[in-house]
Amino acid sequence: MPHPIDIHVGRRLRQRRRLLGLTQEKLAHAVEIRFQQIQKYESGANRISASRLWSLAKALDVSVAYFFEGLNGNGAGAEPDAGFAPRRAYGFADAPAETVLEDKETIDLVRYYYQLNEEPRRRLLDLARALSGDD
Repeated sequence: MPHPIDIHVGRRLRQRRRLLGLTQEKLAHAVEIRFQQIQKYESGANRISASRLWSLAKALDVSVAYFFEGLNGNGAGAEPDAGFAPRRAYGFADAPAETVLEDKETIDLVRYYYQLNEEPRRRLLDLARALSGDD
């Protein structure tokens, strides 16, 4: 059974890959492995070695620490933090922490949002706020 930290690191890998719009194949090619290995990393089935984590971080343009963000505590007993702070700040308390950023639709929305210029981004945010009924 996969360790909770391996699952967390795999989720962070998947989130970043999707946010950048990369397929498993493209990421695998960038770090010179097979896409099946990326699948195993993302599911937590295989642990990621330090050197591979370094290569993945470089390919995804993040620090190695990125993969461990959101963990509560240290050591082997550390588990993902269910209270992930950005969720609390924006009222997502009813959605499971680990699934909010795993939804492909959410990742696509964030990616496309940041491709917009400042004015359309502001208007889109205002529209979303109005549609949600949050004054």
